[in-house]
Amino acid sequence: MKLFAAEQIYAADKFTIEKQQITSDALMEQAAIQIFNWMHLRMQGAPVKIHLFCGIGNNGGDGMALARHLQEHGYNIGVHVVNYSEKRSKDFLINLDRLKDRKIWPNFIDSNGVFPEIHKDDIIVDAIFGIGLNREPSDWVVNLIEHLHTSEAFVLSVDIPSGLYTDKIPSNKKAIVKSNYVLSFQAPKLIFFLPDTGVYIGQWEVLDIGLDPEYLSVTEVEYEIIGKNEVLPIYQPREKFTHKGTYGHSLLIGGSYGKIGASILATKAALKIGSGLVTAYIPKCGYVPMQTAVPEAMVVTNSDDAIQEISFTIEPNAISVGVGLGTEKETVTAFANFLDGNALPLVIDADGLNILSENKELLKKLPENSILTPHPKELERLIGKWKGDFDKLKKAKAFSKKYVCVLVIKGANTVILFNGKGYVNTTGNPGMATAGSGDVLTGVITGLLAQGYTPLNAAIFGVYLHGRAGDIVVQKLGYQSLIASDIVEALADAYLDLFEVPEQAPVQEEQQE
Repeated sequence: MKLFAAEQIYAADKFTIEKQQITSDALMEQAAIQIFNWMHLRMQGAPVKIHLFCGIGNNGGDGMALARHLQEHGYNIGVHVVNYSEKRSKDFLINLDRLKDRKIWPNFIDSNGVFPEIHKDDIIVDAIFGIGLNREPSDWVVNLIEHLHTSEAFVLSVDIPSGLYTDKIPSNKKAIVKSNYVLSFQAPKLIFFLPDTGVYIGQWEVLDIGLDPEYLSVTEVEYEIIGKNEVLPIYQPREKFTHKGTYGHSLLIGGSYGKIGASILATKAALKIGSGLVTAYIPKCGYVPMQTAVPEAMVVTNSDDAIQEISFTIEPNAISVGVGLGTEKETVTAFANFLDGNALPLVIDADGLNILSENKELLKKLPENSILTPHPKELERLIGKWKGDFDKLKKAKAFSKKYVCVLVIKGANTVILFNGKGYVNTTGNPGMATAGSGDVLTGVITGLLAQGYTPLNAAIFGVYLHGRAGDIVVQKLGYQSLIASDIVEALADAYLDLFEVPEQAPVQEEQQE
């Protein structure tokens, strides 16, 4: 699913209006009906008070149109106009007049600081600002937003939580509505998935408001979100007359004294994700643990407690470097020498990334299309400090382009960057914030790369399956008890889940009069 920028949404509105020969307020009416249908389906006429806080732009117009539909169906509503400017959008004024025609008289709120009383059991519809916000709200509007939060009422935001921008981080956190639920028009927004802004959104859902599909399909975007529908076309099914050599040989280089567990996790994951052959390249201290824990893997050893040389006679299809590797001087030299003689795209994680960040000249030796999988601190060591998530993404994109690499920024919504484009993953949960989870991901991506997936597809598919495995197993274990080994074992379920058809809710026949 595409993530459209604000200017692209405005262009989609204009394109739809011109192509379908409708007015802008008719398009607004479609949006309002979709919001009403969503609410009515869940509320079924419940006698709860609904407070609609409407700005004086098009987002407020959406709220005004929604108020009319709620009132027509018997809901107890209060309409409050947040009068933050002298300017009014045309469609806001049209819908204000329609309310007055129905004897619905909005309460105008301004800088006098008199705010309506809201009870905890009420519902707040936030339609104050939309995606067009371009300046910080006034102090009295900030006070109003704090008043909404103090009420502890359920907050439903129209399209976007008021106070958030689509392309930068607000400076005043008190000026942002904390939404329990956001109904986003046509597509989610990038800010729903970023750490600095996603915290203001409990849950979100997309409403199809009728924007023209032609525009949506042909318009190129900077970011897409990755779900099941996006990864299914990537999946490569197995054919009958094949053998283990058909599905590639993964070589995982890593491990050091006290960190052999990282190599074991990555090796297991590479096997579980489907690599036909897997070899673990580890120091001698890990030989017995590896052979015992992963009997399906082959083992090549080097030195005693840390890798001091990287040399092998096998011909792998994919190589990873870094999990549990350590950063001893001899290990750094071995890694540098290995880069000189390797042409295969690499998967680099953990200490492999730390070595690169301490020896930036080695970045120039990376084979094109290598996959780097940093967590936030590792990313900071590579690209430097940033000011907010948008600055982070800008710098990360530049890094990815400069070194022609696939950059996997691990987090609550892992972001994959390649060739100037970003892919935002939708699977995963807080239970996966546990030791070894990243080592499993390294094994997963390496195993997919060995099977012939392109580096970008291996990263996208690997991140999705890794997160989906965590989502499946967390239902049995809970957040606190999930460990990395559980993710490995659930990879099989993640594969099977790709082809499960959701159960359809039974259709209720309408009763005859």
